Amino acid sequence: MKTPTLAIGDSEMEVLNHVWELKQATVAQVHERILENRKIAYTTVMTMMQNLAKKGFLSFERDGQSYVYTPAIAPSSVKKDLLSHLMQKVFKGSPSALMQALVEQEDLPDDERDAIKAIINKME
Repeated sequence: MKTPTLAIGDSEMEVLNHVWELKQATVAQVHERILENRKIAYTTVMTMMQNLAKKGFLSFERDGQSYVYTPAIAPSSVKKDLLSHLMQKVFKGSPSALMQALVEQEDLPDDERDAIKAIINKME
């Protein structure tokens, strides 16, 4: 399934990652997780989850007084589409330019660099 829209903000991506990790989640559960790192209003999380459902990233069912949200799209599909969009927009469609920018980061740890090399070697 193609990602419905690429209009997804940083905070929405954070919420989506929490739902992916939990497999299904209420607003309260996601809110609690985000509060571990920063302050955010419960209603803000609720609005973001509703927006993600409207955009097609999440689906939901009513469970008593709460709504339980589940991923509507596989994480791999969303990541692939977002990366493809970034590659087109920033790197003029060049996978090698994207990869070069990634591996030339000064703060890229050696173990991550080695993991990238191993992935490329495995492809050959």
